[in-house]
Amino acid sequence: MTLRHPSGIDEAVVAKVVSRRGRLHAFESLNPALTALVVIDLMRASVENDEACRKIVSPINRMAAALRGRGGTVAWVTAAPMPLESPVLAAIHGPERLRHFQDGARPDDPRSRLWHELTPQPGDIHAMKQGYSAFFPGRCDLHAQLQRRGLDTLLIAGTVTNICCESSARDAVELGYRVVMVSDANTGHAHGLHEASLTTIYRCFGDVRPTAEVLELIAATA
Repeated sequence: MTLRHPSGIDEAVVAKVVSRRGRLHAFESLNPALTALVVIDLMRASVENDEACRKIVSPINRMAAALRGRGGTVAWVTAAPMPLESPVLAAIHGPERLRHFQDGARPDDPRSRLWHELTPQPGDIHAMKQGYSAFFPGRCDLHAQLQRRGLDTLLIAGTVTNICCESSARDAVELGYRVVMVSDANTGHAHGLHEASLTTIYRCFGDVRPTAEVLELIAATA
């Protein structure tokens, strides 16, 4: 029997993964009290001119409310200014593009604030990352904040799937977290990049589920 992945991952990849571990999903349940929804880079600078980003706001708000209702945590991660003096980043992006990133992430710039349709609440975690990953040592204090709450499972959402979201997911796995990429609550730069990142995470780093399944897992816990 062919197993179909609810997030549309290629059937050949799914078959290989299932033959290796004997089930469709790496993590068949979650404990909401030990889980954080980690929302990456949904600042005004990212969302205001990107229709795809605006479409993931609603599923993120639904998951956030459901998780809080079961004692879980929501973490909002935004960008801090990148180091302008980095010759590596300047070579990759070009000085003008790097300065654009820098200006849009400054705390005094309105573009650095969370998108206004998101619903942060008291008790949520807020963290700033200086770089692509929210879990790279010395670039963000998110890991320390999550550890103080004893959390072990992460639901990754935000933008961009194939850059900051995937970078954060990979580093989180190295730190020992159970990582689930929420397929319809991430968005990539172009068709194919988003899908490739989800496939990579599913194969080697964690799990991939759509919002509807995540909500079912949260609700299933007594």
